[in-house]
Amino acid sequence: MTGTLILVRHGQSEWNLKNLFTGWRNPGLTEVGAEEARKAGRSLKAKGLVPDAYYTSALSRAQRTLDLMLEEMEITDLTIVRNHQLNERDYGDLSGLNKDDAREKWGEEQVHIWRRSYDVPPPGGESLKDTAARVLPYYEAEIEPLLKAGKTVLVTAHGNSLRALVMKLEGLSEDEILKREIATGAPIVYGIDAEGKKVSSEEL
Repeated sequence: MTGTLILVRHGQSEWNLKNLFTGWRNPGLTEVGAEEARKAGRSLKAKGLVPDAYYTSALSRAQRTLDLMLEEMEITDLTIVRNHQLNERDYGDLSGLNKDDAREKWGEEQVHIWRRSYDVPPPGGESLKDTAARVLPYYEAEIEPLLKAGKTVLVTAHGNSLRALVMKLEGLSEDEILKREIATGAPIVYGIDAEGKKVSSEEL
Protein backbone atom coordinates (compact mmCIF):
# COMPACT_ATOMS: atom_id res chain seq x y z
CA MET A 1 0.00 0.00 0.00
CA THR A 2 1.48 3.32 -1.07
CA GLY A 3 0.41 6.74 0.14
CA THR A 4 0.77 9.90 -1.91
CA LEU A 5 2.24 13.12 -0.54
CA ILE A 6 1.77 16.28 -2.60
CA LEU A 7 3.89 19.29 -1.65
CA VAL A 8 3.11 22.73 -3.10
CA ARG A 9 4.93 25.96 -2.33
CA HIS A 10 2.56 28.95 -2.34
CA GLY A 11 2.38 31.09 -5.46
CA GLN A 12 4.47 34.22 -5.86
CA SER A 13 3.69 36.75 -3.10
CA GLU A 14 3.83 40.53 -3.26
CA TRP A 15 6.98 40.47 -1.14
CA ASN A 16 8.65 37.80 -3.31
CA LEU A 17 8.16 40.25 -6.15
CA LYS A 18 9.61 43.16 -4.14
CA ASN A 19 12.63 41.09 -3.01
CA LEU A 20 11.70 41.40 0.68
CA PHE A 21 12.36 38.92 3.48
CA THR A 22 8.91 37.60 4.32
CA GLY A 23 9.08 34.95 7.04
CA TRP A 24 5.97 35.05 9.23
CA ARG A 25 4.60 38.29 7.74
CA ASN A 26 1.42 38.08 5.70
CA PRO A 27 1.62 39.63 2.21
CA GLY A 28 -0.91 38.51 -0.38
CA LEU A 29 -0.36 36.73 -3.67
CA THR A 30 0.43 38.64 -6.85
CA GLU A 31 -1.65 37.99 -9.97
CA VAL A 32 1.19 35.76 -11.13
CA GLY A 33 1.07 33.89 -7.81
CA ALA A 34 -2.69 33.40 -8.04
CA GLU A 35 -2.32 31.97 -11.54
CA GLU A 36 0.50 29.68 -10.33
CA ALA A 37 -1.88 28.36 -7.67
CA ARG A 38 -4.65 27.78 -10.20
CA LYS A 39 -2.24 26.04 -12.55
CA ALA A 40 -1.12 23.74 -9.72
CA GLY A 41 -4.76 22.82 -9.10
CA ARG A 42 -5.30 22.09 -12.78
CA SER A 43 -2.17 19.90 -12.85
CA LEU A 44 -3.40 17.81 -9.92
CA LYS A 45 -6.86 17.49 -11.44
CA ALA A 46 -5.37 16.37 -14.76
CA LYS A 47 -3.43 13.65 -12.91
CA GLY A 48 -6.59 12.48 -11.17
CA LEU A 49 -5.15 13.23 -7.73
CA VAL A 50 -7.87 13.74 -5.12
CA PRO A 51 -6.43 14.21 -1.62
CA ASP A 52 -7.93 12.62 1.48
CA ALA A 53 -6.45 15.30 3.74
CA TYR A 54 -5.35 18.93 3.35
CA TYR A 55 -2.72 20.76 5.40
CA THR A 56 -1.44 24.32 5.21
CA SER A 57 0.29 26.88 7.40
CA ALA A 58 -1.15 29.70 9.48
CA LEU A 59 -0.04 32.23 6.84
CA SER A 60 -2.49 33.68 4.34
CA ARG A 61 -0.42 33.27 1.17
CA ALA A 62 -0.31 29.49 1.62
CA GLN A 63 -3.99 29.35 2.59
CA ARG A 64 -5.00 31.42 -0.45
CA THR A 65 -2.90 29.20 -2.71
CA LEU A 66 -4.74 26.14 -1.41
CA ASP A 67 -8.13 27.82 -1.85
CA LEU A 68 -7.37 28.63 -5.49
CA MET A 69 -6.11 25.12 -6.15
CA LEU A 70 -9.29 23.65 -4.69
CA GLU A 71 -11.42 25.88 -6.93
CA GLU A 72 -9.65 24.50 -9.99
CA MET A 73 -9.94 20.94 -8.69
CA GLU A 74 -13.67 21.55 -8.01
CA ILE A 75 -13.34 20.20 -4.47
CA THR A 76 -15.65 21.76 -1.90
CA ASP A 77 -16.44 19.11 0.71
CA LEU A 78 -13.29 19.00 2.80
CA THR A 79 -11.61 19.86 6.07
CA ILE A 80 -8.42 21.96 5.96
CA VAL A 81 -5.92 21.75 8.81
CA ARG A 82 -4.06 25.03 9.31
CA ASN A 83 -1.06 24.91 11.64
CA HIS A 84 1.79 27.31 12.40
CA GLN A 85 4.23 24.39 12.55
CA LEU A 86 4.14 24.48 8.73
CA ASN A 87 4.90 28.21 8.59
CA GLU A 88 7.79 29.62 6.64
CA ARG A 89 11.12 30.07 8.39
CA ASP A 90 10.94 33.11 10.69
CA TYR A 91 13.43 35.69 9.41
CA GLY A 92 13.27 37.70 12.65
CA ASP A 93 14.84 41.15 12.33
CA LEU A 94 15.22 40.70 8.58
CA SER A 95 11.44 40.37 8.04
CA GLY A 96 10.09 43.13 5.82
CA LEU A 97 13.54 44.31 4.72
CA ASN A 98 14.65 44.46 1.12
CA LYS A 99 17.43 41.93 0.64
CA ASP A 100 19.71 44.58 -0.90
CA ASP A 101 19.12 46.91 2.08
CA ALA A 102 19.93 44.06 4.45
CA ARG A 103 23.22 43.49 2.64
CA GLU A 104 24.01 47.18 2.98
CA LYS A 105 23.30 47.08 6.72
CA TRP A 106 24.98 43.82 7.71
CA GLY A 107 27.26 43.11 4.77
CA GLU A 108 26.99 40.73 1.83
CA GLU A 109 28.80 37.87 3.56
CA GLN A 110 26.74 37.98 6.76
CA VAL A 111 23.40 38.07 4.92
CA HIS A 112 24.57 35.20 2.69
CA ILE A 113 25.40 33.17 5.82
CA TRP A 114 21.96 33.83 7.29
CA ARG A 115 20.23 32.89 4.04
CA ARG A 116 22.33 29.91 2.99
CA SER A 117 23.70 28.25 6.10
CA TYR A 118 21.81 25.39 7.69
CA ASP A 119 22.14 26.29 11.35
CA VAL A 120 22.94 30.03 11.67
CA PRO A 121 19.76 32.03 12.39
CA PRO A 122 19.33 35.75 11.64
CA PRO A 123 18.80 38.01 14.69
CA GLY A 124 15.52 37.10 16.35
CA GLY A 125 14.72 34.46 13.75
CA GLU A 126 15.13 30.81 12.78
CA SER A 127 17.72 28.84 10.85
CA LEU A 128 16.63 26.08 8.48
CA LYS A 129 17.63 23.67 11.26
CA ASP A 130 15.22 25.44 13.64
CA THR A 131 12.47 25.30 11.01
CA ALA A 132 13.01 21.56 10.52
CA ALA A 133 12.86 21.07 14.30
CA ARG A 134 9.19 22.17 14.30
CA VAL A 135 8.10 20.93 10.86
CA LEU A 136 9.37 17.35 11.07
CA PRO A 137 7.83 16.33 14.43
CA TYR A 138 4.49 17.71 13.21
CA TYR A 139 4.79 15.80 9.94
CA GLU A 140 5.73 12.58 11.73
CA ALA A 141 2.85 12.87 14.22
CA GLU A 142 0.04 14.16 11.99
CA ILE A 143 0.76 13.49 8.32
CA GLU A 144 3.03 10.45 8.05
CA PRO A 145 0.51 8.05 9.67
CA LEU A 146 -2.01 8.92 6.94
CA LEU A 147 0.57 8.23 4.23
CA LYS A 148 1.55 4.92 5.80
CA ALA A 149 -2.13 3.98 5.69
CA GLY A 150 -2.21 4.61 1.93
CA LYS A 151 -3.91 8.02 1.98
CA THR A 152 -3.25 10.97 -0.33
CA VAL A 153 -2.23 14.16 1.52
CA LEU A 154 -1.80 17.67 0.10
CA VAL A 155 0.52 20.08 1.98
CA THR A 156 0.54 23.69 0.80
CA ALA A 157 3.27 25.59 2.58
CA HIS A 158 6.52 27.53 2.06
CA GLY A 159 9.99 27.26 0.56
CA ASN A 160 11.81 26.47 3.80
CA SER A 161 9.14 24.44 5.60
CA LEU A 162 8.91 22.27 2.48
CA ARG A 163 12.72 22.08 2.26
CA ALA A 164 12.69 20.45 5.69
CA LEU A 165 10.33 17.75 4.38
CA VAL A 166 12.25 17.29 1.13
CA MET A 167 15.49 16.91 3.10
CA LYS A 168 13.95 14.08 5.13
CA LEU A 169 12.22 12.34 2.24
CA GLU A 170 15.15 12.49 -0.17
CA GLY A 171 17.87 11.89 2.41
CA LEU A 172 19.71 15.11 1.48
CA SER A 173 22.66 16.50 3.41
CA GLU A 174 22.69 19.96 4.99
CA ASP A 175 24.67 21.30 2.03
CA GLU A 176 22.45 19.58 -0.56
CA ILE A 177 19.18 20.92 0.84
CA LEU A 178 20.47 24.50 0.82
CA LYS A 179 21.05 24.22 -2.93
CA ARG A 180 17.62 22.71 -3.57
CA GLU A 181 15.23 25.25 -5.06
CA ILE A 182 11.49 24.68 -4.63
CA ALA A 183 9.52 26.52 -7.28
CA THR A 184 6.36 28.45 -6.44
CA GLY A 185 3.14 26.69 -7.47
CA ALA A 186 4.84 23.56 -8.79
CA PRO A 187 3.54 20.34 -7.16
CA ILE A 188 6.02 17.68 -6.07
CA VAL A 189 4.35 14.27 -5.75
CA TYR A 190 5.92 11.52 -3.62
CA GLY A 191 4.90 7.92 -3.26
CA ILE A 192 5.34 6.90 0.40
CA ASP A 193 5.42 3.28 1.54
CA ALA A 194 4.10 1.70 4.74
CA GLU A 195 7.44 2.43 6.44
CA GLY A 196 7.20 6.13 5.61
CA LYS A 197 9.95 5.90 2.97
CA LYS A 198 9.88 7.59 -0.42
CA VAL A 199 9.39 5.08 -3.25
CA SER A 200 8.80 7.54 -6.10
CA SER A 201 8.83 11.24 -6.86
CA GLU A 202 7.56 13.42 -9.68
CA GLU A 203 7.46 17.16 -10.26
CA LEU A 204 4.38 18.39 -12.11
